[in-house]
This record gives sequence, C-alpha cells and structure tokens, in this order.
Amino acid sequence: MKRLANLPLLLTVFAVATPAAASAEDGTIPTVTVLGSYENAREAPGSAHYLDTEEVKRQNYQDVNRILRRVPGVYVREEDGLGLFPNISLRGVDNTRSAKVTLMEDGVLTAPAPYSAPSAYYSPTAGRMSALEILKGSSQVKYGPHSTGGVVNYISTPIPFDQTAYGKITYGSDDEILAHTYVGAHEEFASGTLGYLVEGYFREFDGFKSIDETASFTDGDDTGLTRYEPMVKLSWQPKSERYQVVEAKFGYTDMDANVSYLGLTDADFAADPYRRYTATRFDNIETTHLRTYLRHFLAYTDDLAVTTTAYYNKFHRNWFKVHDVKDGDGNRKSLSEALAEGGEHLAVLRGMADGELRIRNNNRDYYLGGVESVVDWSVDAGGLEHDVEAGVRYHYDKIRRNQRDELFGVDTDGAIARTDAGTQGNAGNRKQETHAVALYAQDTITIGDWTVTPGIRFEHLEQEHFDFAAESGGESDLNLVAGGIGATYAVSESTLLFGGVHRGVSPPDPRASDAGLDEESSIAGEFGVRYTDPERAFAAEAVGFVTHFDDLIVIDNIGGAGSGNTENVGEVISYGIEASTSFDLGAQQGWSFSNPFWTAFTWTKAECDGDANSEDPESLFSGCKDGNDVPYVPEFQVAAGAGLDFGRFGADVEVQYVDSAFTTGSNTSEPIKILADGSEQPDARFGKTDDYVTVDVAGFFEVREGVRLVAGVGNLFDEDYIVSRHPHGPRPGRDRYGYGGVEFEF
Repeated sequence: MKRLANLPLLLTVFAVATPAAASAEDGTIPTVTVLGSYENAREAPGSAHYLDTEEVKRQNYQDVNRILRRVPGVYVREEDGLGLFPNISLRGVDNTRSAKVTLMEDGVLTAPAPYSAPSAYYSPTAGRMSALEILKGSSQVKYGPHSTGGVVNYISTPIPFDQTAYGKITYGSDDEILAHTYVGAHEEFASGTLGYLVEGYFREFDGFKSIDETASFTDGDDTGLTRYEPMVKLSWQPKSERYQVVEAKFGYTDMDANVSYLGLTDADFAADPYRRYTATRFDNIETTHLRTYLRHFLAYTDDLAVTTTAYYNKFHRNWFKVHDVKDGDGNRKSLSEALAEGGEHLAVLRGMADGELRIRNNNRDYYLGGVESVVDWSVDAGGLEHDVEAGVRYHYDKIRRNQRDELFGVDTDGAIARTDAGTQGNAGNRKQETHAVALYAQDTITIGDWTVTPGIRFEHLEQEHFDFAAESGGESDLNLVAGGIGATYAVSESTLLFGGVHRGVSPPDPRASDAGLDEESSIAGEFGVRYTDPERAFAAEAVGFVTHFDDLIVIDNIGGAGSGNTENVGEVISYGIEASTSFDLGAQQGWSFSNPFWTAFTWTKAECDGDANSEDPESLFSGCKDGNDVPYVPEFQVAAGAGLDFGRFGADVEVQYVDSAFTTGSNTSEPIKILADGSEQPDARFGKTDDYVTVDVAGFFEVREGVRLVAGVGNLFDEDYIVSRHPHGPRPGRDRYGYGGVEFEF
C-alpha cells in the first residue's frame, strides 16, 4: 500500500510559504477556537453554541454531561456518574462512546485515535476548561473526520495578557477534593513578547458507591478516583515586520479510578442504587495522556494570514475489570445474562457461591499526530465580500491492543483469589492504524443583509490492521466527501434567520473498512431564527432540523461481550426542535444587581428508517424495526437556570429534566433480548432508563476583592435514577453531594 510518509514535510513547507486565519490584537493566536466568542456563535450559518468560563465554573461542575445539557440538541448518556466517559449524541446520532462526534481540545483532535478506534474512553476534563464550543449542521463543514454528529471543542485556559494568578479549591461529600490553579502573563522584551501559563488541576474522590464487603474484603468504600493534570503554555511574539505568534502547549493527565462495567439487577438497584457487588473489588482503570502542539500564526497583511499547527498525543489505558462469570458447574455467562437470570451466577458475583470470575486487562495504547495549515483570505470581488478559508491536514493515528485475561476463584465466604494469571495477548493482540489527508475550503460571502457560506471537505484514508495471534491482517483505502451550504439573513439588527443543508460522513475503523463496510453518511437540513436585543438583555433561538443517516456504523459489542466487529446496520431518521433563551431582568430594569434566567429545550424523534440489518444480539441496534426509537435518545430534554448576583454575593439554581429512553433498538421495556432465531433471553442491558429531574444550587460571597467563598449542593433532592443499562445492567447518576471552598484571582 502506498504510504503518505512524506506529507508532513510537504505540508510544513506549504505552511511556511502560505497564509492563515484572522488577526490577533493581544498576542494570542485567534484560531485555537472554533467560534471564539458568544457573539461569533450568534452569527454562525448553522446551529452553534459557546459556553464561556463563568457558565462552566458557576456550579463547580466537573461532569461534562451536566454542562452539555445546557445546549439544546445535545444528548449525553452517563455511565459512571462522574463524567469520565461521556457518550455524546448531537441531534440523535448513535452516542456510543461519542464515536460519531469530532472531539477537539484547542482545535486539535483529542479522541485517542479518532480514525482507527473512534470509541473514546477519554474525555478532556471539563473542570479545567475556560469554555466549550458545540457545532451542529452546516456550521461544522470545516471539521472531521466525524461530521454526521457534529463538533465539541474544549478550550483550555488561555495565556492571560496581564499578570494573573487564579485558584479554586473545594472540599465536599465523599472526601472530594478539587483544586484548579494557574499563573500566567505576557512579558515585554526588546526583541518581542513572551507569554506563559503554568496550570495544575487535581481531583481526589472516595466515590459515591460501596462494594459489598466480606470477611476477606473490608475496603468497600474505595470506589473513587485520583486525577491530576499539569499544563504549560508558552508563546512568543517577535517584533517583526509582519505580525506573528508561536505558541506551544504541553499537557499531561494521570488518572486512577476504581470504576466498573458491572451494574445491578433491577431489584437490587431499587433497594440500593449505589451498591456494587463484591466481584467488582478489583475493577480499576489507569490512564495517562500526553498532549502537545506547536502552533504558528503569521499575518502577511490585514486580509491574508496563515496558521500552522503540528500536534502529537499519546494515550494509554488499562481497564482491569470483571468480564464474565462461571458457576460451580462450569457454565459461563455474560455479566448481563447473570444479572437478568439470577441464580448461581448472580450468587457468584455477590460472593455467595463457589464459582469463577474472568477478569480482563483491557490494555491499550493510542497514538495520534499530524500537521495542519489553514489559510484565511478576506477580499472584495465583484461587489461581494468574501472570507475564504482553506485548510490541509496530514494525520496519523494508531491503536495497539495487548490484552490479557486472568481467572479468579470465588468461594461461598466471598473470598476471591487468582487461579490463573493468563498470558499476555490471550484476550486480544492486534493493531489498527490510519494515515489520512484532509482538505477543505469554505467561502463566507456577504451580499447586503445576506451571508452565504458554501464549503466542502475531502479526506483520503489509508488504513491497515493486523492480528498478531491469528497472524493475519489487511489494508484498505477510503475517500470521503462532506460539505454543505449555510446562509443567514439579517431581518433587522436584532433578528437573524439561518439555515442550511449539510452532508456528513463517519468512516469505519481499519478492520471494518477492510471487511467492506461503507462509511456512515448523513444528509441534514436545518432552519432557525435568532433574536438578540442587548437593550432589553434578551436573546432567543429556535431551530428545526431533520437528518437522515445511511449505513449507520455500530459496533456489535454492547458491554464487553461479543466479537467487537462493526456493522452497517441500516438507516435512521432524526428530526426535532431546539430552543434556548436568556434574559437578565436586573439589567433590563436597570437594577444594581443582575438577575439572569436561561432555558434550553430539545424535542427529538430519532427512529430506525426501515428494519435494521443487524441480527447480532450484541449490537445496540439489534432488533430495531421500522419506527423504533434509537437507543438512548430521549424525546424531551429541558434545562433551566436562574441567578442573583449582587457583586459581593450571589446564588444560582439549575434544573435539568431528561426523559426516559429505550436502551436498545429492539425497544423492549423488560430486560429481555431477542435472539436471531426469535427466542428470548434475559439480559440486563435491555429495557429503559428513568426520566428524572435534578436540581443544583450554588452560591458565593466575596470576603475581599479577588477572594470568594463558594459553596453548593448537587442533586439537591437526592433523586435516584437509572441513567444507563450499559455496559452491564442498571447504573445510577450521582447522589446528592455538597461542597465548599475558596476561589481567588489576582
């Protein structure tokens, strides 16, 4: 197979000789963001949302699931109650491991291997971010590889222009310690300006669940995590004839979390949703993540500029977790079958019967790297204003699995001991890798009150995979085309109409591509209206959308069971309405304090369009008939908030409602899966989630300028609810928790 090995050098040469994006006024690089500001989001040709620092930090949220519910059209399936592994769906796309969403940090792809293994067991830490940006519909033409879903861009702390020291430290329920600090500035020298930022983030938490204790195990409350993240950013702005800035970023994450794939039976969940069976006592995931980039911005003129970014990330994880269970007679069952059927297998998981556990080391390494150049050129031609943007990117990513199964014996007293350490690679020993070249062009054309934005994106992929145990593999090539057109019309200074049509794509992984799978594709349309009245401190947006997905890509593995192969399962249609409002009564009335209100409403109907092709019971879409609901896409979702800010003190309340949803395409309300021959088999992954309402409150008091005391309560009314039945059995959201601490900025 031809290799693209010389492309990084060629693209770097191209970048040095070519221009890039927008201009900077304060020594920062402007293209590290997708939108850059709330105001830019209001002008976007499609649905776009920008959540700034204050919105992210106000409730002390560390869980990105809670943050993203502020955005209409975004559905998130919780899994651990901590936000470690979000499953994000934009406008009804399959949400499994956020595989259909382009995840970025500072404009750089951040899922561990977005082409070769798109199911992301990593998410940037929301608690250390300065903002989040979400793009749907025709606003996302420039971004890939996964454009059937949309874009979520996490924006890390920027280098402050003035000397700044920030810190926030809180202590809360379950001995949760959170600390986020940074210091940074720009310093002037004779030859230029040096910018620096040194940041640290730390989270330690005992966990809100408890493992059943036995005579040989008494550490049941240790179900939490430790996570720390240092980061350094450096920038240099030389005093040169042309404005230019170089910025480098070095970030690292180390996480150790005692979390499990195994849930509970429905009866046990009803009795105590925060219980864990003794079989999960060893379940633990360790991860490390290195992320770097070197970015150069050069403005040739006020109208012509180039930004070039070289990046490299490395991610390692090993999730050591119970995989399946064998009873005393040697009969083996999946965890979900054991939960649904009960009997001896469930007794083994509870530590009340003789049997055997198979525990898997899901040991994997991920790599990604590349170089990208983006050109931005503003020009008047033929009486029209054009803002032309074009980009080219070479990207490489890889996943290397080297997994091992171990066997542990269980006796009736709940004692568990290793009986077989296994051999490295006996549970999967293979690699997948992708070389990709992506090109895009977009032109924003202004004609009076109209702005029309056509764009196109092309990607060429060269993929390969190899199974070291079977000594076999394969190669494949794939060409992908996405694009669309968006438009806005300024009805008045306060009212903007927008709409567009967009074709999205999502490529298969290398094994699936070699097996002949087609890329997933979508045709999406939207039409909306935005209203902004600064004098009345009011803003609103409403949009209707419809998306048709073809050749939906789904992994036939819904909880660690199954082969892990991928299928094109068929077609899905998703349509709905999104609406949001914000209003500050205090500002509108001219009061001395602010009194903001906001709402976010989503109604989505996502259905199988025709019967799904998959008959594999391990597929999330198995048994999905024409008109059945797409798993984990609730019909309604509402979030709302209100606050009071008197300057020295204030408070906020946030309410979130999420409708119930089916957890598989078969839409069975009971924990029963339908096998290929039509027979039924108990399985705890099948059924529904709960509908629920959570209420969070937070407040602050300024003891002196720059120093605040902060406190809050999450899930104020301590609601118990099922957020997921995957990977294995019902799983809860976090219970009521409180916190208090101090925040300072100088």
